[in-house]
Amino acid sequence: MCAITFGESAFDDDEAQCFEIVVAKVSHGLRLDQFLVCNASLPEGDFSRGMFQDLIARNLVLVDGQPKKSNYRVRESQRVQVCVPPPVPSELIPEPIDLTIIHEDSHLLVLSKPPGLVVHPACGNMTGTLVHGLLHHCSDLSGINGQVRPGIVHRLDKDTSGVMVVAKNDLAHHCLAEQFKNKTAKKIYHAILDGVPSTEQGQVCAPIGRHPVNRKKMAVVAERGRYALTQWKLLTSFGRSFSLVEISIETGRTHQIRVHMASIGLPVAGDLVYGKKKDRHAQLGIERQCLHASRLSFVHPATEERVSFSAAFPADMTAVLELLQQEAAAP
Repeated sequence: MCAITFGESAFDDDEAQCFEIVVAKVSHGLRLDQFLVCNASLPEGDFSRGMFQDLIARNLVLVDGQPKKSNYRVRESQRVQVCVPPPVPSELIPEPIDLTIIHEDSHLLVLSKPPGLVVHPACGNMTGTLVHGLLHHCSDLSGINGQVRPGIVHRLDKDTSGVMVVAKNDLAHHCLAEQFKNKTAKKIYHAILDGVPSTEQGQVCAPIGRHPVNRKKMAVVAERGRYALTQWKLLTSFGRSFSLVEISIETGRTHQIRVHMASIGLPVAGDLVYGKKKDRHAQLGIERQCLHASRLSFVHPATEERVSFSAAFPADMTAVLELLQQEAAAP
């Protein structure tokens, strides 16, 4: 059994990950959950703060042999013991969903997510998600993110389309998650904006956090916001009303592009959360935010070679661009 005893929980040695960390002087005073996320000596893996908070709540994290709460402040020389149980097999029912597969091998799968498809089950969307379709397409997805998000390394908003990579085993998941964390995985987006930038290119560097009033939204916030950088380049302008831009992001905060572009008065066209509803949107057939993840590059976990994949604009964005071009060319 696991060498460390955690209350009534016990796991086979070859199934659980158990380890012990001694608190260094530099970590003295950190919250327990923050210490676990930041500690460089942890085994390589996709360990988020939320995951550690869950382990702490289940008494699977001990400090000097005693369970503590997430907000407990660790002290120098204390011993923190962690036991990560084996992933829970997925109980989701696979569903046949039409997926556009760009690339697939024994380690990963790259696809083009259509607009309107939710990535993983959540309140209000317990069926018909990308995860359900992936489980129908292939049974060998990594189990690191548990039964709700098997194989999911990163995500796109429901109404954002574009290229995504999915891990088919834990080795690939570890490797890909590390690349997203270290910002070595590169993502390029394209967006149709409400308005036209006054310069050919630019950037927005502003911290993003929860909206101070509407907790369902994100916002540029000076206090408690997390560093975020978005760079954009103007590709085409359609009169003075709309433009097509290429966007790269150094960070991947929730709703980052949508929040940053709206903060400079250039919201993504069709964004009902951060933009404005316009009659012109309906005339152009815009029914969702016109944001598309066009390219994704990363180092393949098996070959260790950098690979790059792209996804063409979906039909709705292509139709909008064609209408804008026709209007711009009209006398």
